[in-house]
Amino acid sequence: MRNKVEQRMRRKLRIRSRVHGTAERPRLTVFRSARHIYAQVVNDDTGSTLLTLGTLSKELRDVVKGLKKRQAAQKVGEAIAKACKEKNIAKVVFDRNGYAYEDNNRVGFLAGAARKAGLGL
Repeated sequence: MRNKVEQRMRRKLRIRSRVHGTAERPRLTVFRSARHIYAQVVNDDTGSTLLTLGTLSKELRDVVKGLKKRQAAQKVGEAIAKACKEKNIAKVVFDRNGYAYEDNNRVGFLAGAARKAGLGL
């Protein structure tokens, strides 16, 4: 039996073989650690990161302080959607990065908040 990290890496590779970000529709990828969550918007054609936000970002550090992890993920989702709008990005391809995607976990909360804030996933 493989450990959790190896299983997630195998899922990640499977997902990345199908999900590709372009200039018109970049890839929104999520990374979560035990305490924090991060989101990046990436253009895979040029290999460049367009945006990065997380619970440790200067803009969000004070906002998410004292919140539960799910609430912090929602704040990151709202902030990434707002930042995408400022850069004229209307639609993205969502990359869950091998994590489980459910409406009641942090990845789902981040995606749901970004969707509510007007970002097309």
